[in-house]
Amino acid sequence: MKSDGAPTFSFEFFPPKDSEGESRLWSAIDGLRSIAPDFISVTYGAGGSTRDRTIKITSEITARTKVPTVAHLTCVGSTRVELLEILTKYREAGINSILALRGDPVGGPRAAWTKTDGGLDHADELVTLAAEFGGFTIGVAAFPDGHPATDSTTDQDIEVLLRKEQLGASFATTQFFFEVDKWVALVEKLAARGSSLPIIPGILPVTNVKQLNRMAELSGTPIPASISQAFDSVGENPDDVRKLGVEIATELSQKLLDAGAPGLHFYTMNTSTATREIFENLKKR
Repeated sequence: MKSDGAPTFSFEFFPPKDSEGESRLWSAIDGLRSIAPDFISVTYGAGGSTRDRTIKITSEITARTKVPTVAHLTCVGSTRVELLEILTKYREAGINSILALRGDPVGGPRAAWTKTDGGLDHADELVTLAAEFGGFTIGVAAFPDGHPATDSTTDQDIEVLLRKEQLGASFATTQFFFEVDKWVALVEKLAARGSSLPIIPGILPVTNVKQLNRMAELSGTPIPASISQAFDSVGENPDDVRKLGVEIATELSQKLLDAGAPGLHFYTMNTSTATREIFENLKKR
């Protein structure tokens, strides 16, 4: 939340794989510039597979747009020495914020975790490393539906978030979800333990049902029956799917803002149309 109490609006992108994808990425960023985002974040691929492209594209976004960027940093595939080198590159590029994550193994978030030799095992270790390095605002991940890689309960997730806050994290963005009550419960449990960690809800504007189902399967995010049925009712027409996805995301976003969310973080999937429409809908309300 901004100093004047207004909610923040931010967008997440992933590094493009080729020049065509890079053109689409810049087109999407340009399409969202009128919203004046408070920050833009850039992800790693599974297994740290796009680490170098993440460093490159985050640095370019910082230089070209002047919008604050949050660079993802994960434990996957990097030694402690390499992580310090990445932090150095981020600092040299003018990047002041990172999102410290354990990261997904090559097989996805539910695959078995294997520590890199000389690396770190958990995100709290990465928070400590970044805090000791200094000069960064540190964000972490939160999971309203529970962490996908464990059978942990929300209470266990609360303990993890509290520890990360104690170690130096100053905000969290959540995995995408669809039930406002889950976010409210997470925030209330943290507050009851004395936490002041802002929990920014992550919003996924659904434009492709197959993509949604795949992401939900990987992340362990339950899709409410009412939403599944709504998408079944519109069939596979891309325009109808996008319109419904925008409607669902707009309603979720408004309810979250009404519940006191400090901001909204949109998983854009490197497109801008749906996110822009959601923002315009919120402005009208």
